[in-house]
Formats: sequence, C-alpha cells, structure tokens
Amino acid sequence: MTDTPFVIAGRTFRSRLIVGTGKYPSHQVMRECHAASGADMVTVAVRRVNISDRSRESLLDYVDTERIFILPNTAGCYTADEAIRTARLGREAGLSNWVKLEVIGDERTLFPDNEALIEATRILVSEGFVVLPYTNDDPVACRKLEDAGASAVMPLGAPIGSGLGIQNANNLRIIREFAKVPVIVDAGVGTASDAALAMELGADGVLMNTAIAGAQSPVQMAEAMRHAVVAGRQAFLAGRIPRKMYATASSPVEGMVGR
Repeated sequence: MTDTPFVIAGRTFRSRLIVGTGKYPSHQVMRECHAASGADMVTVAVRRVNISDRSRESLLDYVDTERIFILPNTAGCYTADEAIRTARLGREAGLSNWVKLEVIGDERTLFPDNEALIEATRILVSEGFVVLPYTNDDPVACRKLEDAGASAVMPLGAPIGSGLGIQNANNLRIIREFAKVPVIVDAGVGTASDAALAMELGADGVLMNTAIAGAQSPVQMAEAMRHAVVAGRQAFLAGRIPRKMYATASSPVEGMVGR
C-alpha cells in the first residue's frame, strides 16, 4: 500500500515510532529495545546527559547514532525560561537544534502548561530551533502552537506514564483534521492496541517510553509496538467500514436457493 513519507521539518524518517531512553532496566536493554522497535528517532532528556564530561559513560554510548536521530527534550522543566535554557544547553552541547519541548504545569498530573509552552515555542523557533511541543489533546492549543512555528504537534493520549491509552479519540481526530504539520501522539500508551488506535485515528506517529521500558519483557514489547504502529497506519490508509447498529450478513443473500 502506498503511503506518504514521514517527514518533519524536511527530514524523512523510516519509522513512525519514536521511543525514549529512560526507565529501562539497563542501558543494554535500552539498546536492544531500540533495535527491536525499528525506531530511527529517540528522545533524550538533556538533564540526564553528562554534558560537562563526555569521557564518562553515558546513555548516549548505547544509542546507535549512525542509524538513530537524537531528539533532545526538556523533561522536568516547569517554566518557559527553564525549558528555553535547557534547549539552548542541549544545542550548545552538540546534541541537536531539534527539541521535544516540555513545559510542565502540574507536578502531580504532569499536564503541560500550554500558555508557557506556546511562549517557549515562539522564542525557540525565532532562535532557529526545530520545535516539537508536547501538549494537551486540545485542538485550540495545537493550532496556536502551529501558528507559533512548531514543526509538529505532540498531543498526549493520556497522562505521562499512566498506560491508560487514548482517552479522547475525538479530540485527536479534530487535531489531525486541522493540523498542517505532523501530529504525533505522545504519552499514555500502555500496550500495542493503544499505539494501533492512535495511528488508526490518523496520527502521523507515536512517541512512547514507559510502555516499552516498564513492560515485563521490554524487548518483546518494543517489537510489538513496531508492528502495531505499522498495522494502525495501514488500517487508517485502508479506511475502516462504517459502524452500524445492526448486523449485516457477510455473505450476500440475494440469489440464494429458496429465496
């Protein structure tokens, strides 16, 4: 089945699955999960990388940077200023001028602060960053982020690490309908069916970390997510049948003997 390439800010990615680098039992397991997932972009928290002394062992030593693109993120930032400084630090350290922008507004739910997020997006875009903001599943916020120059919008499916799956499918449909940039569902995925549903709703990609890293068998779950994203994308392109209240016979009854 023909499909359009997955392109963000002019860069083409083979996989529509983006994975993280946190919470794995070990760096070696993380590396095996990256390979099993087929992902060619992984997100790395700038604050988890030892930027001052690159001679010491780092999780980056276990990322195949010949094949995988590093997407720095501003995890743990609670103000626009803090997120902007962290993004700048990642770029100055040579990680990338791309950033998964996170500005958290509530410590318990880890929901984004959309007002601060839009402000930080506008400033970082003006400084030459490729900004991929993590936001609520709010169509208005996504539109404002796109207007601020975001290269993609990344609405949550459910709270970070919750594993609840897609909680508001209709909002994601609306976001996809009106967005002119890629839509990547970020956060809340718990298992393969959640990833498939996100893609069936029209998402261009899915980003996850805990669903893989926290699974009983992380490598096996990484492979499952790889297949789920592909299956969900193909189902979206194929077009599902309409939902009906009553049954429709699988075999036509017209022309049957006795009728």
